[in-house]
Amino acid sequence: MSEKSPEIEDDTGHYESGLPGILGTIDVWISKVEAVMLALGVILMAINTCVNVVARFVFGEGLFFTGEINRILIILITFAGIGYAARHGRHIRMSAVYDAIPTKGRRILMIIIALFTSAVMFFLCYHSYEYILTLHSRGRILPALGFEIWWIYIWAPVGFAITGIQYFLTAIKNLTSKDVYLSTGVVDGYADTESEV
Repeated sequence: MSEKSPEIEDDTGHYESGLPGILGTIDVWISKVEAVMLALGVILMAINTCVNVVARFVFGEGLFFTGEINRILIILITFAGIGYAARHGRHIRMSAVYDAIPTKGRRILMIIIALFTSAVMFFLCYHSYEYILTLHSRGRILPALGFEIWWIYIWAPVGFAITGIQYFLTAIKNLTSKDVYLSTGVVDGYADTESEV
């Protein structure tokens, strides 16, 4: 089993893909989109919540649109976060049998898992897109913000697509490598965190 996962970020926090060529460029581009979506989502949610609390104490009444904005941002953060977790190999996994298999078997199993998960993500992407089309045809609007409700669910197919691409790239990385990778930049293994402190 490999020792510690390789660093996927340099000292400046810049993500470096473990994939060569155009696939590495796509991987880095997707990581930047995820980072911006997550950072903006969390910052805007914090600002929105703080402004609402101040308004409630100063004016005695909260802002009427705060709940809808936070709902939009929660959807954004959730679906951007699944791609981020896949990129960093952070999804929960049941590994008792997997850990007992030799490295070659683990790599083959990881390829199968990554391809299957990628297919599931693209399946969910398609169905979330269909759901958005259904919402669009109904013409429902958000009561406070006044725009059509289907706009807030756009992040679902985007997040599923990014995660599907990430798992597909993970399968490619495992096909082209001798080590087992949980994502394009994270080698499978357990780090000894106590000795690093």
